[in-house]
Amino acid sequence: MTHGKTGAVLVVGAGVAGLQAALDLARAGFKVYLAEAGPAAGGRMPALGRVFPTNECSLCTLSPYLAAVARHPSVNTLTQARLIDLQGEAGQFRATLAVTPRGVDPARCKACGACAAVCPVSVPDQFNAGLSSRKAIYQPYPQAYPAAFVIDRAACTDCGRCAEACTAHAIDLERDEEERVTLDVGAVILSPGLAPFAPVALNYLGYGRYRNIITSVAFERILSAGGPSGGRLVRPSDGRAPERIAWLQCIGSRNPAIGRGYCSAVCCMAAVKAAVSAKEQASVPLETVIFFRDLRTYGKGHERYLARARSEGVQFVRAGVGGLHEQSDGSLLIRYAMEDGTVRRERFDLVVLSVGQEAAGGHRELAGAARIAADEFGFCLTTDIAGNCTSRPGVFAAGSFTGPRDIPDSVTGGSAAAAQAMALLAGNRGTLVERPVVPPERDRSEQEPRIGVVVCRCGTNIAGTVDVARVARAARELPGVVWVREEKHACAADGQAALRRAIARQGLNRVVIAACSPRTHGLLFGNVVREAGLNRYLVEMANIRDHCAWVHGDAPEAATAKACALVRGAVAKARVLEPVADVSVRLTPAALVVGAGIAGLEASFGLAEQGFEVHLVERASTLGGRARTLRYEPEGRDVRGYVAGLVSRVMEHPLVHVHLERTVSRVHGHVGRFVSVLDDGREITHGVVVLATGAVDGTTGEYLYGRHPSVYTQGAYETALSASENLKTVVFIQCVGSRREGERRPYCSRMCCGRTLALALATLERHPGARVYVLYRDLMAYGRMEEVYREARRRGVVFVRYGPDSPPAAAAAGEGVAVEVCDVVLGARLDITADALVLATGLEPAPGNREVARLFKVPVDEYGFFLEAQPMLRPVDFAAEGVFLCGDAQAPKALHESAAQGRAAAARAGALLGAGTLEARGVYAVVNPQACAACLNCIRVCPYNVPVLDGHTARIEPVACQGCGICVAGCPNQAISLTGYNSRQLTALVGALFADPKDGGET
Repeated sequence: MTHGKTGAVLVVGAGVAGLQAALDLARAGFKVYLAEAGPAAGGRMPALGRVFPTNECSLCTLSPYLAAVARHPSVNTLTQARLIDLQGEAGQFRATLAVTPRGVDPARCKACGACAAVCPVSVPDQFNAGLSSRKAIYQPYPQAYPAAFVIDRAACTDCGRCAEACTAHAIDLERDEEERVTLDVGAVILSPGLAPFAPVALNYLGYGRYRNIITSVAFERILSAGGPSGGRLVRPSDGRAPERIAWLQCIGSRNPAIGRGYCSAVCCMAAVKAAVSAKEQASVPLETVIFFRDLRTYGKGHERYLARARSEGVQFVRAGVGGLHEQSDGSLLIRYAMEDGTVRRERFDLVVLSVGQEAAGGHRELAGAARIAADEFGFCLTTDIAGNCTSRPGVFAAGSFTGPRDIPDSVTGGSAAAAQAMALLAGNRGTLVERPVVPPERDRSEQEPRIGVVVCRCGTNIAGTVDVARVARAARELPGVVWVREEKHACAADGQAALRRAIARQGLNRVVIAACSPRTHGLLFGNVVREAGLNRYLVEMANIRDHCAWVHGDAPEAATAKACALVRGAVAKARVLEPVADVSVRLTPAALVVGAGIAGLEASFGLAEQGFEVHLVERASTLGGRARTLRYEPEGRDVRGYVAGLVSRVMEHPLVHVHLERTVSRVHGHVGRFVSVLDDGREITHGVVVLATGAVDGTTGEYLYGRHPSVYTQGAYETALSASENLKTVVFIQCVGSRREGERRPYCSRMCCGRTLALALATLERHPGARVYVLYRDLMAYGRMEEVYREARRRGVVFVRYGPDSPPAAAAAGEGVAVEVCDVVLGARLDITADALVLATGLEPAPGNREVARLFKVPVDEYGFFLEAQPMLRPVDFAAEGVFLCGDAQAPKALHESAAQGRAAAARAGALLGAGTLEARGVYAVVNPQACAACLNCIRVCPYNVPVLDGHTARIEPVACQGCGICVAGCPNQAISLTGYNSRQLTALVGALFADPKDGGET
């Protein structure tokens, strides 16, 4: 082992958390070893049909990230690899991995499937939850990375037929013993993910006995375009379309009797999404019913999604299910008890068990190999509030290894862990990186157009509606097209490889991709053609998924005709595409962080520890934000000590410059070189921006607040509790002014329920004999907070549920408050006289958010929270390059979640700064100085303040330009054009769209 620290990181687990950590580290200049226990990267996300709250295709969303990992030269992926030993210390680890040979050489495998076609062995396909079969040699899933097949050694009979059929000579049946691989790394990130609960032990559910009782995992595969039924909604028993489907929640969650006392955090929203998707994909009228205990729709946009589900006819029944019995026609009779005690029976064609998440089988072994502490469930125990630091320095945790969480939180955790590793190894950035090797760019733009067209089936996402073969035939007849190929998944590794080969063999100089959105896949295909030697902007995309298949699902003929027209227009534009020169700028290695709450402090400290100068701007006179007033945290951690320690570290760091009682008044420049002017006139030059403006406690005029001294908000009660005396009765009311349309805060503030649990337990600690009541609608005790909820009940806290249409009432009763509530469980009115009434009013956006958004040209949502680039996989990014967000500025969240997002923003911003230079996006405005009249109209109309007057002409910085084209439309002299969208190109596209296809698409 070498002296000093090693600039490499081992990431164990290639789910979304591991993928994000690996990409952040590689982009920041570190060597990454990505070790995955399974045969392919991606974790559980590829098995999902869609993701909420956007309802986007899961694989379409994930595939660009898989492609980015696959092509990054600093990421070395090892599949079927397990960490079995970790020696050394932080900065200098030696990791030993056991690698099981996959039997197929990924470098040689063409993923043609010839081997599987001759394999005589069929076994249940676990990726499809056993609803279909696969061969003993198989591809893990469509678009898998690595794209190579793999041999299931437990099923293989060593007959050798696969090796005989493989023309690439990629199969080796002789090597079947584990290999040992030793790696020298400076840090380790553990993100092994979770496994779905198997409900076989819950006999009363009938799972395994009745074919039409399936898990939520299996239902996802039924809905998936790449699933066993191609996205057709059918029953497993007979292939008939179901007319009534029931979901049963909390299967394997919130159940201490089976050792699963925690909430699995994602099941409620997953069921809501599945019910909405099922109604959309059903071929017959479908009734959907979700049986639940609490609806935990706590994430950003989730309440709105729930309202959408209700408006589309999804039914929600709060009840306990007592048993299921199969009827002669295969339907299921469900017996359930309502809250009022009445017992009902209903028949359903299909029952879906919403199974929880649990630690995967290898979690304890992994913890033992890494020599870190784990809890009784097998989850990693962390030593910090943000949840990344394990009991061993230099070993960090990410994603669901620390407990159940959804995709955005897992992605955030991956970036947060990467930030910790970046800080540890900051001095070793760039020491082991490998630079990408691409062939020299060949200028074929002046040649006669030779256009290649790829038409993607996207499983049944496109092919389920659009006649892909007909679109391909029509494309072959278009002028300039010399090569056309139908692809099952154009963005998969084998689809990319086929395109690269065609460019070389066919001499293609233009490419058209008829697939999904260029917003998500444009960069991916640009990189593919660049790797083949073409300019990355000589590719045009026709979005035949969103614009055809998804909006004309009930009209396949119209969808196909429209797809043909879109391809015709794309080909016409491709004929006149021109190369676009890459423009790069050097990045100023400094960051501006706006807001000094927990998220802003973590972001500032994380960036400074990576070696970057940080300017922290805070409008208040102190650091810490709302967290300074917190004393109690649901899981009992020392909040005040954490906040004080973090503030001290930031204040004392030599690279952090703190600007208290200051705001940003003006901003100009662009990513890489922003210039921000503070309200005292000071100018700060910086390369990136992190917006962490936080949130404020919600206000209310309900329940006598502000008119009676015994009525408090949560924050005020937290302060008063430490000095309180002789409290006999305390009542908490949840969701005050929240979670209803027309309310000031129709969203869920996520943190209120946990804060109430902490305050309720703190009240009992200070006043052991007090009676404590919590009046609630749905208690958002997600994840490990469920255990705190159970402890509160055990300690005597009384939880009373009220309906949204019958909220509690309060009236003055001398020094106390008389609270009246209708208990929906008892069906009776309760009258409680409280010494203290505590209102959970939630959080509202910081008042200055809209002004900050205007300054930095970033969006906010309808409530005033900042709007992230993509809610699933880019939760701390804006669409605008170089500007990041974190904490309550993005949406309300708990303290530890804000801390993690602050670290995640530090990783994302640090990766950008660490690169040193930044390339402009390919779409930017260009000024023709000979035609420019210096009328200044472009300067007036640009919403991003990009054009400037340089002498007698306007000048537009390509890196700053957002490619909106407003200046082009506003220029009276037509002196401005948009690369990739000039008038000649757009005229060709529009003309072909409306041309008669019988004339070859020519106008």
